[in-house]
Amino acid sequence: MSVSHSSRLNKLVREQYVRLPQDGLVQVTYVWIDGSGEGVRCKSRTLDKEPKSIEDVPEWNFDGSSTAQAEGSNSDMFLVPVRMFRDPFCLDPNKLVLCEVLKYNRKPAETNLRHTCKKVMDLVKDSHPWFGMEQEYTLLGVNGHPYGWPDNGFPGPQGPYYCGVGADKVYGRDIVESHYKACLYAGVKICGTNAEVMPSQWEFQVGPCEGIEMGDHLWMARFILHRVCEDFGVVATLDPKPMTGNWNGAGCHTNYSTEEMRREGGLKHIEAAIEKLSKRHDYHICVYDPRGGRDNSRRLTGHHETSNIFEFSAGVANRGASIRIPRQVGQDGYGYFEDRRPAANCDPYAVTEAIMRTTVLNETGVETKDYAGH
Repeated sequence: MSVSHSSRLNKLVREQYVRLPQDGLVQVTYVWIDGSGEGVRCKSRTLDKEPKSIEDVPEWNFDGSSTAQAEGSNSDMFLVPVRMFRDPFCLDPNKLVLCEVLKYNRKPAETNLRHTCKKVMDLVKDSHPWFGMEQEYTLLGVNGHPYGWPDNGFPGPQGPYYCGVGADKVYGRDIVESHYKACLYAGVKICGTNAEVMPSQWEFQVGPCEGIEMGDHLWMARFILHRVCEDFGVVATLDPKPMTGNWNGAGCHTNYSTEEMRREGGLKHIEAAIEKLSKRHDYHICVYDPRGGRDNSRRLTGHHETSNIFEFSAGVANRGASIRIPRQVGQDGYGYFEDRRPAANCDPYAVTEAIMRTTVLNETGVETKDYAGH
């Protein structure tokens, strides 16, 4: 197995230091999205006392020229704390703090998609949008080969691995269960997990979350996943199609509802929202992965439980459609629907913002409206 050198260090030695008293001081780890729009970075500082709210955590800064976010001649970027979690690695009273990144002029960095998402979510708050996102990922060795796969070959065909049990069916369950517990401890709204169709591929779900909370909790869940994998010496990739051939890709299916969709008779509001989405397919494809649809084009082929990237479709219980209405929702006449198009490496802020712009703010076409005056 190709695992990192650091994972082979004696973890029991570390435990001896983690348990040392801190005399009222607190470690705060600041977490932010880097210039790739996919990677997360972090650094830590000491505070004199435990912060009780996000307002108690001061702004900080970092070298943006080392994260592809600034030039060396003007490299200081601001870290603005936006949401606080318990730290499952250093334990209480220490904290993980998710931050927005601002440039030297206090304008949002190019990959700070939270900034506009927050504005949109504030505009639509009366519709009480709920989201649940299903984050698929693949475990790799540090050599880039799927963890547990034969070194010079492939595992057996897909079929026995989805929700599988047994050493010949699933690889890396220790990582998955550690991540689940770490998220629960942190206060991330993780709500489930399962082995996926391709061996070494897994999924966790976060939600229901309202508004901006969705992006905040999914990004922190991703950070915790990468940190847990670091401890085990493997890599979690969010690549939408990590293995070519007859293997499933990885998505981030997004479940969504507004208050009126969740009420009796809400199905008509669900159908109205799907109709709006059908007329704006190209716009959504462009924002559902970090490369304007190029990543998703490898995944959305019409095969392996995906829709075709060039066509919009919707159906009850249809996993080959762009939009799936769960069978239970069809029977009850109210509930939610699932947008199956977002790629595993999507930015949840971009995805949830786009859905609100189309279904609640009634935007059309490929251009977005600037609500700066609101």
